[in-house]
Amino acid sequence: MPLNTRSPQTTDKAGEATGEDLPTEEERQTPDPEGTPADADTEASAPTASAPDTEPVPAPGTVPHPRPSAQGAAGPESASGTADHDPASGTAEPEASSGAMEPEPSSDSADLTSDSGGTDPTSNSGSTEPEATPGTTGRGPRPLTADSEGGPVTTKPKAASAAAEPTSDTGATEPGSASGATGRGSASDPAEPEATPGATDHSPAPGAPESASISGAPEPEPGSEPESISHAEPEPGPEPKSVSDAPESGPEPERAAEPEPEHALAAQTASGGDSVAEHGPESAGPAPGGRAISAAAESAGPAGTDDRPPAPEADRADSAPDTTPDPTPATAPTAEVAAAPDPRPAAAPATEQTATPRPRLPRLRAWGEAHPRAARVTGVAVTVLAGAFVVAALLLPSKPESLKFAAFTRLPMEALTFAVLLAVLPRRPRLTATWIGGITLGVLTLLNLLDIGFREYLGRGFDVILDWPLFPDGYSYLEDTLGGTGAVGVLVAVLVIAAALLLVPVLALARLGGLMARHRATTTRTVLVLSLAWMICTALGLRIDGVPVAAERTVHTVQARSDSIRETLRDEQEFARTAGVDAFGGTPGSELVPDLRGKDMIFTFIESYGRTALEDPEIAPGVEQTLADSTKALTEAGFQAKSGWLTSATYGAGSWLGHSTFLSGLWVDNQSRYRTVTTSDRLTLTKAFQKTGDWDTVGIMPGVQKGWPEQRFHGLDKVYNAFQLGYQGPKFSWSTMPDQYTLEAYQQLEHSKKRDKPLMSEIILTSSHQPWAPVPKMVGWDELGNGSVFDAIEKAGTDPKDVIADSTLSKEGYGRSIQYSLTSLTQFLERYGTDDTVLVFLGDHQPISRVSGDHASRDVPCTVVAKDPAVLDKIADWGWSDGLRPAQDAPVWKMSSFRDRFLTAYGSTPHPKS
Repeated sequence: MPLNTRSPQTTDKAGEATGEDLPTEEERQTPDPEGTPADADTEASAPTASAPDTEPVPAPGTVPHPRPSAQGAAGPESASGTADHDPASGTAEPEASSGAMEPEPSSDSADLTSDSGGTDPTSNSGSTEPEATPGTTGRGPRPLTADSEGGPVTTKPKAASAAAEPTSDTGATEPGSASGATGRGSASDPAEPEATPGATDHSPAPGAPESASISGAPEPEPGSEPESISHAEPEPGPEPKSVSDAPESGPEPERAAEPEPEHALAAQTASGGDSVAEHGPESAGPAPGGRAISAAAESAGPAGTDDRPPAPEADRADSAPDTTPDPTPATAPTAEVAAAPDPRPAAAPATEQTATPRPRLPRLRAWGEAHPRAARVTGVAVTVLAGAFVVAALLLPSKPESLKFAAFTRLPMEALTFAVLLAVLPRRPRLTATWIGGITLGVLTLLNLLDIGFREYLGRGFDVILDWPLFPDGYSYLEDTLGGTGAVGVLVAVLVIAAALLLVPVLALARLGGLMARHRATTTRTVLVLSLAWMICTALGLRIDGVPVAAERTVHTVQARSDSIRETLRDEQEFARTAGVDAFGGTPGSELVPDLRGKDMIFTFIESYGRTALEDPEIAPGVEQTLADSTKALTEAGFQAKSGWLTSATYGAGSWLGHSTFLSGLWVDNQSRYRTVTTSDRLTLTKAFQKTGDWDTVGIMPGVQKGWPEQRFHGLDKVYNAFQLGYQGPKFSWSTMPDQYTLEAYQQLEHSKKRDKPLMSEIILTSSHQPWAPVPKMVGWDELGNGSVFDAIEKAGTDPKDVIADSTLSKEGYGRSIQYSLTSLTQFLERYGTDDTVLVFLGDHQPISRVSGDHASRDVPCTVVAKDPAVLDKIADWGWSDGLRPAQDAPVWKMSSFRDRFLTAYGSTPHPKS
C-alpha cells in the first residue's frame, strides 16, 4: 500500500477539487539551494488552504536540515499523520492527501482534533494530511532545542497526539513540552530518511496499537484510522511525501541551530530521556519510543503558563510501546530533527550562555543610573581634571626655581596639535596614538621630575645615559638616613608615582580623544581659535610674570634631550683621547716632587666643604670663628698655611668626581668620564708619590663599604675601609664614624709607626656629609677608644628625618658639621703633626642647593699647611691667602689644574705621554 500519495489536484475543505495543480515529481525533487530539504510553512491567512510549495525530497540516507519558520509565520508542517495545532482556536487543520479535505473545525472543537478527543483518521495510503491553520505551530519532528544552559540539544520525536490540545495566545505551553515549547512533534513521517548509524528503530512492537495517545486524549471515533507512528521504510509506490512538501509562506525561515555535543545531550536526557529543560514548567513523561522532549530555549515561555495536569503515568505507559532511549548521537541529527517554530514574539532565552553580558563596573553604572545628576557632574569633573593634567604635564618646568604659577598659565602648542590629531583619526588609530602620546608624555614628565631632583642635589639635570648607576647609592643614602623601613616606603612610593605617571596620561588622552571625536566640529572651531591666540601671543611676545604665554616647551625639551644624548656619546670618545695625553705621564719617578722628599704628605678631603660655609650669612659666622681659632692654635704650634679657591667638577654630591678631578688633573664631571679615567694608567697626584718609590702610600676610607677597584688608580699600597678601622660606635646617619675617630685610628694604625720611608696618606672625612644630623661632638682624644663613647651623643642628636627636608635645620646642621670636621683635623695636626708633616686639605664640592642656594658657585676652599717654611715658599707665587681661610678675592682655579701646578711647584719635570 503506497504511503502518502497525493492526487493530481488538491481539494478544498469541503472536499471539492480546486483545480490547482500540484508540483510535478521532477519539481519536487529539485535540489534545495542549501543542499538540504527545508521545512514548509503554512500560510499566514486562515481558513483557506494554501497552495503547496515545491520542496525537494531528500535522498535515502541523507539528513534533512529543517528550517524553522520566521517569527510570526506558520510553523512547519509535520510529517504525514500529524496534526498542526492552532493556538488561537484550539484545533488542528488536516490537509487531504488523497483527494478530500476535512471541514474546518470550529473555534473550540473539531471533528479532526478537539479537546474531546476527536481526530480525523489518516492513513499511510490515500489519507488526508493535516495542514496547519494560520498562526498555528506544526507538530512535526521535534526541533533542535537549547538546554537550560543555553546550548542546543537534539530532541527525540514524540508520537503524535490523538487529541491536539489548545494553547493560549499568551504563550501557554502544552503538557509534556519543556521550556515553554508551543507544539508537539510527530515521529510518524512515512518518508523518514535512513537513520544515522547507531540509531534505534522506534517502530511499534508487533501487535502494539498503531496509534500512540498522549495521556488524557480520547480514543478515535469509530471508523477512523488511528494516526500512524511508523518508522518503517516506505513500501514501493509513488514517491513519499517529504517533510518539506508542506506549503511554504512567509520569508525564508532561519536555519535550525546545530546540535549540542553529546555530553550536553547526556546531561539533558538522563534517566531514559524523562527530564526536561531546567526552566520548563513541568517534567514531561517519556514519549513513545522513549525519546525525551527538550524545549527550544529561544521559544521558551514563562514558567507555569500551562495549568493543565500532566498525563497519568499509566496512560503514558500504555501509549509507549518502547521506552528504550534513542542512542542516536547528538552530533548526528536525523530527519526527525527539526527547528522549533515560534509564532510568538521572540523572547530573550533565560539561559546563562545567551544572557546579555554584564557591563563593566556594574556598581558604578548602577550608581550612575540611580544618581544621573551626580554622574554627569562627576563625568565633567573627570574630563576637566584629565585636560588639566595633560596641560600641566606639557608645561612642567625642569628647574626648581621655575616652579611657579605663571609657568602653568601658558598655552602649549603641542596640546593644540594633538587635539586635532585625536579628533580626525578613526577609532583604532586614535587608540594607538593615545597610547604612544600618553606614554611619551609620561616619560617626559618623569624626566622633568628627575631634572628637578638632580638640580636640587647635584646642581645639574639628569643624564639619561650616565646617571642610572647613582640610584643604588641614593637608596643606600635613604637607608642610612631613614632606616630600612623608611627607605622601602620611599622606594614603593617612587615606583607607584612612576607607574601612575606612565598610565594616567594614557587614560587622560583616551578620555579627551573620545570627547573630541564625538564633537569634531566643536573641537575644530576651538582649536582654530586657540591656534590664532597662540600665534598672536607669539608675535606680540606676551608674558605673564616674565613667562611667555605661547609655549612649545615639550618640543624644546625633546630637542634638548636628543642633543644631550648625542653630546654624551661624542664626549665619551673625546675624553678617552684627552685622558691619553699626560704632561707628566712619561716622567720618571726620580723626577717627581723632588722638593718634598722626606715629608709626610697628607691629602684630606672634607665632605661638602664649600664656599657657602664661609660666605652664607647663617653659616659663615660659626665656621669663620672655628677657622680663626684653629689658625691661631696652629700658629702657636709652629704651622703656617696658605689658602685659595678651586672650582669643583661636581656639586651637591658625587664626591668621587671631585676626588678624581683633583688627583688626575682632568675634568671628571660624569660617570662616563669617571669610568674612563679610573680604568686608565693616568698619573694621579697620589700615584706620583708611589711612583717615586720613596713613600709608603695608604688610604683611610671610612666611606668605602664595598670593593674599591679604584685603589690602583689612586696609587695606594694599602687601604683601610669602614670595617678595618676598628670602630664599634654608632653611625651618624650616612657617616660610618666621626672624623675624630677616623683621624685617631689613622694615627694608631699608620701615622704613629716608625718606618724607613715617609708616609703619603689620602684621608676622606665624612662627618659633614648630608643630612647633617645627628652631628658628632668633640671628646677627649684619650677617651675615643673603640668609638662607643659616641653612643650617648648620637642618641641625643637630631633625628635626620626632621632635617632632611627642612632648609633651616639643614643649614644649622651643615654649619656645625663643618666646624666639627675642621676642629678634628686641626687638633689632630696640633696633636700629632711633626716638622715634616705637610697637610693639604680641601672640600670636594659645595653642599646641596637647599643649603647653598640656587645658582651657587662650585668653589671650594683649598689649604696647604706645613711647619717647614720652604714648603709654602714654593707656592708663594700662587697668590693664595695666608691662614686657613681664603680671602674672598683669592685666585680661583679649576680643580683639574691643581695636579700640574702642584707637581711643577715642587720640582717635577714634565715628560708628556701620548
